Amino acid sequence: MKNYVIIGGSVASVGCIEGIRSADKEGKIIMLCKEKVPAYCRPLISYYLQKKTDFQKMKYRSDKFYQENNVELIYEECKKIDTSNKSVYTEKGIYPYDKLCIATGSSPFVPHFKGIEKIKNKFCFMTQDDALSLEKTIDKNSDVLIIGAGLIGLKCAEGLTGRVKSITICDLSTRILSSILDEESAKLMQKNLEKNGIKFLLGDSVSEFNNDSATMLSGKQIRFDILVTAVGVKPNIDIASDASIETEKGIIVDNNMLTSVPDIYSAGDCAQGYNMSSDTKSIIAIWPNAYMQGYCAGVNMAGQIKEFDNAIPMNAIGFFGLHALTAGIYKGKVYKEKSENAIKKLFFEDGKLVGYILIGNIENAGIYTSVIREKIPLSSLNSNILKKQPSLAVFNEKNRRKKLGGVV
Repeated sequence: MKNYVIIGGSVASVGCIEGIRSADKEGKIIMLCKEKVPAYCRPLISYYLQKKTDFQKMKYRSDKFYQENNVELIYEECKKIDTSNKSVYTEKGIYPYDKLCIATGSSPFVPHFKGIEKIKNKFCFMTQDDALSLEKTIDKNSDVLIIGAGLIGLKCAEGLTGRVKSITICDLSTRILSSILDEESAKLMQKNLEKNGIKFLLGDSVSEFNNDSATMLSGKQIRFDILVTAVGVKPNIDIASDASIETEKGIIVDNNMLTSVPDIYSAGDCAQGYNMSSDTKSIIAIWPNAYMQGYCAGVNMAGQIKEFDNAIPMNAIGFFGLHALTAGIYKGKVYKEKSENAIKKLFFEDGKLVGYILIGNIENAGIYTSVIREKIPLSSLNSNILKKQPSLAVFNEKNRRKKLGGVV
């Protein structure tokens, strides 16, 4: 009977459990969780602040999941991997493994700003504990300064809207969501956020803190009671690099999620795997990707063979009822439709769809994603339907029957 150890307790770990159990019903699974709760949907913590959900509803799997899958949950942080003896160490114990998956995720990146150590009410916004701590501190008279106009900072702002006096977001970038949206799309999303009372200082950031005020690089003075740092995240790879497992920005994995060391796999935000959009190895830190990587790792750990070789950057975001979906890369020829509250951009290169940005009307976006993942040539598609109103009708009869589960 195999011993499986999973380091980490989030979505990639759940995928790994389910991948293992798809092939091995008997092996022992130990999951080491640094956070003191089972897996939950971290992207929903802003909705907790809005009172649209609670932590019970945010659980990624039911309370019975771990027992039903014979998983031993251990709420301890892994401190060391000993590859020669095939064991992992916590402060309290040693856990031998036959197969290991490193799914340690990422942590907030907090740059050092002069004077930040003097700020009492400062927070990150990635975990349940972050949301709870922030909620205990805010009130209707709070002025909140958020550093970072990426997804984490904007979701925090959405969650705080209506619960505090003011929210100001600053970012060195000249546009919001700079890693997700192009300039035109970002302006549309920013306009919607500003309608809901959020203020922005773009192309600007903090030079120095002085108690309850921030001096910006531009010279402006911003008063605040609450500071949230949402500049970015960094993959948790130290435990792997300390064990001489190959790392770059993340833990290097092949299409089976195997690292440079036999019997050790990695998945999720810490893993650097194949990105079919750029034909490189990169970190694609999104929930669906983390689950699929974890599942793939689990299947291979259990002795079967599975590849995950069609990962693409994808994002599903929304603020105050305005939703956006993006995927792939933004280069090549562009097909565009735009109205006051919506935009569609499709990007074509070398006779294929390589990326899209949808804001407002996001129906049937899965068609676009399928075309990108499968690298389907436009010559075999109804390109007019693809551009105007995506549906299964864009595919030829053979592909339609295949996608509908029929006989090819």
